[in-house]
Formats: sequence, structure tokens, C-alpha cells
Amino acid sequence: MTLQEFIVEVIITNKEKARDPVGETIKRDLIAKKGYDMVSNVRSGQYLRFNIETESKERAINIVEDLLNKLRIYNPVTQNFRILKLQNES
Repeated sequence: MTLQEFIVEVIITNKEKARDPVGETIKRDLIAKKGYDMVSNVRSGQYLRFNIETESKERAINIVEDLLNKLRIYNPVTQNFRILKLQNES
């Protein structure tokens, strides 16, 4: 089977019940102080982009999910991840 290059984009966010000190600081120290009172909440996250050579889209997704879990790139207790975008570069 021929290998193809896939780009898998992932976003990691804090769960709603988890504290988000970065989001809280942005809201309190930047947004609220500059008069944007209409903003009621800010949540921060991480964006990751993986270039993967494999045989299928399904395999690319499986590889990313596997490495996120096994390498503890995110904390499943306090964070969620989702595949934001998957595209074939071949």
C-alpha cells in the first residue's frame, strides 16, 4: 500500500469544570480592563499540527489519538481534545 502524507490538526481545551488560569487572566487583565464588558468568559487551549505519512485517513487519526493518549500530551482528567481538521497533502 502506498503511503500518503496527512496533516492532522488537533485542539486541546480545558474541560468546562476545570479552572483555566490563562483564560481567566486574559479576561480579567486584558479584556475587562479595556472596556469589553460584553465578553463573559474566555477559555484557552492548545493547537497542534501533525504531519503523518501513512496509508489512510483512518490510520492517521488513530496514530494521533494513540500518541495523544500514550504520550500524555493532554490530561484526560482536565482536558478534552478533538480533531479540528484532517487533510491529505499527497
